[in-house]
Amino acid sequence: MDGIQATAEITSSAPATRILILTAYDLDEYVLAGLKAGASGFLLKDVPPAELLTAIRTVAAGEAALAPTTTRRLIGQFLPLIPEPGHQPEKDDRLSQLTDRERTVFTLIAAGRSNREIAAKLHLSEGTVKVHVGRILAKLGLRDRVQAVILAYETGLITPGS
Repeated sequence: MDGIQATAEITSSAPATRILILTAYDLDEYVLAGLKAGASGFLLKDVPPAELLTAIRTVAAGEAALAPTTTRRLIGQFLPLIPEPGHQPEKDDRLSQLTDRERTVFTLIAAGRSNREIAAKLHLSEGTVKVHVGRILAKLGLRDRVQAVILAYETGLITPGS
């Protein structure tokens, strides 16, 4: 089986497992298939060793890691899907499951804030923020922060530049 199939099987049988795909293939189809299969990161094999170690630690901590070229292309693909300012997208019932505090934390996650930054802004401990993040991801059926950002844009919770 290939890496995408292996990722899907591993994450379906052990959902807490974090997978970082390391590949020579810098293809959008492969990146998207890997992320949909449950990978938390995607890097090219030419990544410098220090960046690879950072990415491994990042993914192990429950965050996401993407190659900069991949990130740039994904943003280009998703920008056309983001509603124009003032446009009201269809209501997503999943967000109604969140408490007010979770919705605030979710918005900050979607804005790219780290747990430390969220904790400082909301005057909470990092541990409390981690609990909120875990509950948010579980309630919304999301695997990681990458999926959270995508959902936030799709629902119009955040918009470019907000």
